[in-house]
Amino acid sequence: MTKKIDFDKYALFVDGVTSDSSKDYKSFLDSIEYLDGEGSNVQRLLTAAVGISAEGGEFMEIVKKMLFQGKPWDEHNRKHLIIELGDVMWYVMQACKALDVSIEEVVAGNVDKLKKRYPGGEFNVYQSENRKEGDL
Repeated sequence: MTKKIDFDKYALFVDGVTSDSSKDYKSFLDSIEYLDGEGSNVQRLLTAAVGISAEGGEFMEIVKKMLFQGKPWDEHNRKHLIIELGDVMWYVMQACKALDVSIEEVVAGNVDKLKKRYPGGEFNVYQSENRKEGDL
C-alpha cells in the first residue's frame, strides 16, 4: 500500500533541512563574500558549475532523444553533440581558471586516480562499486 504524503509537512521538512545560504539572500551574500575572501574566485566557480550542468544536460538531451525517442544517429546529431561538448569544455576551462589549474593537470590527476582504482588497467564492477577510502 502506498503511503499518502502530506506535502505541507514535506515542505516544512525541506525548509528545515535547507541551509540559510540557500534560503536567505543576506546569508547567500555572506557565503559569497567569505568564499571570495578565501580566494575562491567564486564568480568563475559558479559560472563553471552552472554551465557544466546546463550544457551537460543539453548534451544528454540529444542522447536521450536518440535512445528513447527515435532521433537518428546521423551527421547532424553527431555535430550537435560535438557543439554541446565544446560548450561543456568552455565551462570546464572556466573551472580550470577559477581553480588555477591547467586542463593537463586535471586530466593527469584523473588518469592517476583511475590507475589506482583499476591497477590492472581494466574496468571491473567490483572496484567501481567498492572504492578504497579517499577514492573520490
